[in-house]
Order: sequence, then structure tokens, then C-alpha cells
Amino acid sequence: MTNSTTSSEWGAIFKELGARPIINAIGSLTLVGGSTPPAEVREAMEAANDAYIPLTELEDAAGAIIAKATNVPAAYVTSGAGSALTLAAAAAMTGDDDAKIEQLPNTTGMKNEILIQQRHRYWYDRCLEASGATLVNFGTADGTSADDLRNAIGPNTAAVHFVMKEEAPDSAALSLEETIAIANEAGLPTLVDAAGQIYPLENLGKYVRMGAAFTCVAAKYIGAPQSTGLALGTSDFIHTLGLQSFASYEGRRIRGIGRPHKIDRQEIVGCVVAVRRWMTLNHEERLADAEQRSMIMVNALAGIPGVSATFIENVIGHHAFGVKLDVDPGVTGLTNQDVVDRLKQGDPPVWTRVRDHETFIILTTFGLKPGEEQIVADRIAGLF
Repeated sequence: MTNSTTSSEWGAIFKELGARPIINAIGSLTLVGGSTPPAEVREAMEAANDAYIPLTELEDAAGAIIAKATNVPAAYVTSGAGSALTLAAAAAMTGDDDAKIEQLPNTTGMKNEILIQQRHRYWYDRCLEASGATLVNFGTADGTSADDLRNAIGPNTAAVHFVMKEEAPDSAALSLEETIAIANEAGLPTLVDAAGQIYPLENLGKYVRMGAAFTCVAAKYIGAPQSTGLALGTSDFIHTLGLQSFASYEGRRIRGIGRPHKIDRQEIVGCVVAVRRWMTLNHEERLADAEQRSMIMVNALAGIPGVSATFIENVIGHHAFGVKLDVDPGVTGLTNQDVVDRLKQGDPPVWTRVRDHETFIILTTFGLKPGEEQIVADRIAGLF
């Protein structure tokens, strides 16, 4: 895993399979693998091969450790943050009623509506619907008021969903504080998608401490295997979420919808070690490294006519620092999407992207091995 990108051994396992390894300048994208667990996480996962263990017992033990580390009442390791959303939606509808748990995704006879701000509709709200829940919008694309939420609550409301992005606050959306207050007053759980809110450290579990019943975190962002996530929440809600899981399906012989969301003992152990590591990591050193490597790309691209490469100062969330790249097609003859496409055509391919609703490219250091930031910069400069 330490082979140089320029060596013949780099990505050899993929090449043997007939697939092309890439240089990852796109970040923690699920499509390209999501994460590279550090050595101590990989070693713990290897050690977990030595013995078998009932996964219901391991989930309980792991959850207790993670809950203590993140200062919340309870936690559960899921198959990614998306899995946590599906299980949470199911938990909100069924409670601990086994008959209802086995009835899903058929929601006949149960409260099945999850309220979500129109401004918060996003790519991953589909994970909530996978439980059988129906999403109901409140507010408008222009903004949301407290009355919009109050008026949306009805006899079939099971929960209120909130999408948290502290690095990009939305002043036109109803705040989480107001959402929790109104939901709690109505006796409804607030579900918070905080998948990327892993820094500052107090953000891990913060929204549960504010009064939300549940929040999810994508554990890939903290060095756990990509296929793991954290469900953090109140003791009652996390207990109910666990009843929906693959482990409960087999251990209790209750046919919940979570059976396909399976993870193994190695992944659960790796997730625990990743959480412990993240909470004790020297983040000043981590951020200094990301800043230095980002500036290597900025400096290497400076002065190219029609190319703007600016340093991103944000440290909140899962992608610290980085480079905003924007090219002027009138000067360079290339659009930003042209740059993305041509970098993918190189050898090895360099992956970047123009995200939905954006017109520029973000380069991150999250998935770059040491030295690859210079390769990325040189490849981009070479296009011009």
C-alpha cells in the first residue's frame, strides 16, 4: 500500500484483474473506494480473523465504546451512513413492535411520513425511502419557517429529517435548534444526516446532545472501512434501530429490512479502532499536512493563463483544505468538464469532478498518497 504511484507495483492487484487503478484527487467518493484505513485499523481487522463471535454481542460492545468516545448515550455500527438512514427511518415507524418490523417495507397501518425541508432534498434522501417511508416536503425552495414545520406535522408523521452541513450553513433553512424544539414538542424524533461532520471533534455526537434522537456519520471519513457507518443517538432510539439490523434478523429470528445491510466482525472492530484513533489524533499535524499539499498544487498551477487555482481554507467536516480549480474556456479552449474528462483519459487516470450545481473543480488531498499532489498538478498544467 506504500508503493510509489510511478512504480510498476502500484495498483498491481487491480491490473492483474484487468481494471485500471486511479489517482484519487476527488476525495472520499464512494465510487472510487471511499477510504484507505491506516495501519492500526488494518492490523485490528486482521486480528479479528482469529476467532468468531456472535455479532449481536460484538455490536453491543462496539456501540458502548463508540458512544463513550463520542459522548452520546448509544451507538451502533452500520453498513455505512446510508444504511444508518434506512434503519433509522424504519425505527421511527415501527418502534420495538416486531410485527411492524417484519411488515416493512409495507407501512400499512403505521405512521410512515418523514418530514424534510424542500431545501434539504438531496441525493441520499433515497436511503430514507428504502425503508418504505414516504418523504413529505415542508417549506419552499426559497426558505423554511417554523410555522412551515408545525403545519406539516400530521397524524401520519413519524419523524423529521435534517441535513447538517456546518461547513456550508444555509441561512434560509429552518435551523436544527428550531427543528428539534418543534419536533420534540410534537413527540417526534429528529433524524440528522451528519455524515461528514467529523471535525471539529465536538461535532461527533453534537446533534444528539442538542436533542436529536439520531444522527449518522460516515466512518470512512475517519479511516474506517468504507462499508461502515455510525448510528449515534438516544438509548431507546438506537436500541430500536438495532432491532432492524442484520444481526437482529439472524440473532432474534425477526425478519427486518436490515438483513442485506451486513457487515463482518473485521469491519466492526476496524470501525471501533478508527473512532479511537480519530478522537486522539493530532489534528494540527493532519491539517498542516493537508494545507501544505494543497499549496503545492496551488503554486504549481499559478500563472497559467486562463487557469485559476485558489486555496480552500475550510477545515470543518471531512475534506480539510483543498484547491478550487476554474478554467476560462475563452482563454484555454477547455471547459472544467473537459479538464475532468482529459485527466481521466491519462495514464494513470486522475479522477476529479464538477459536482452537481457547481461550475468548478475541487481538488482534495484526502485520497492522494504522498507525492501524488505534485503529479496531479503537473498533469493539469500539462493540459495547457
